Amino acid sequence: MGDPAAKALAGKRVVVTRAAEQSESLLAALREQGAVPIVLPLVASAPPEDLRPLDDTIRNLGRYDWVFLTSQNAVRALQERSDFLGLQLAKTLVNVSVAAVGPTTAESARNAGLKVAYVATRHQGVALAEELAAQVKGKRVLLPRSDRASRDIVDTLNHLGAFVSEVTAYTTVATSEQEMRTHEVVLREGADAVLFFSPSAVHHFFDLLGRDRFLAFSQEAAFTAIGPVTKAALREAGATRTVVARDTTVAAILAALAEFFTKPHQGLPLGVQPE
Repeated sequence: MGDPAAKALAGKRVVVTRAAEQSESLLAALREQGAVPIVLPLVASAPPEDLRPLDDTIRNLGRYDWVFLTSQNAVRALQERSDFLGLQLAKTLVNVSVAAVGPTTAESARNAGLKVAYVATRHQGVALAEELAAQVKGKRVLLPRSDRASRDIVDTLNHLGAFVSEVTAYTTVATSEQEMRTHEVVLREGADAVLFFSPSAVHHFFDLLGRDRFLAFSQEAAFTAIGPVTKAALREAGATRTVVARDTTVAAILAALAEFFTKPHQGLPLGVQPE
């Protein structure tokens, strides 16, 4: 009779709340499963207002022992500014160990010509620090990050005895008013699932819908958190149930959605965690 999970996503409208260029493999996988992916980016990245600290950091990357990459945007920002400065990112990092928070970020780093020394087994910044505890003690670690990034990984690295340097590689901004109006039109058609990849996306979605519609929508669609920090943001926003992908991989996201849609009448499935 076949695996019912294989058809679980057929015809499902799945909203992906990040840019298409960051979601190519996920969008392709959703289509392969028969889903209808809807790209609805709620956050965007932009260069920092003052680029001098980032440029100075890039010119002196060789002074660090480790560079921790916690997002694709961080990789993109380093690559773009290196190109602007006429520097080869791979060459400036040739004697620096590169660590990535997950396979997607690692793939972006490799596409930029970098050798990735380590990928976190649990796709979280704090986990990345903890898993490399022995290697970073007494070492100089660079964190190129968003202006809104959590300090959890910084505190963890400091506790582990690393010498941490942070630099704002990009800023996180909301999408424009015009884009938000487009989002409103799309959302009127409804959705079966909404995928959130960051707390910022949760906050912007809440602002877009307003509290009452946000809470109502969370009962109609599978609000899916990619990672525990995003899950916490959904809970704080009032979502009473969340589907949680076990890690950040495409396979884990598809599995969490399939589990939800194949068990709609058996209470909350394993991937769904009640408040």
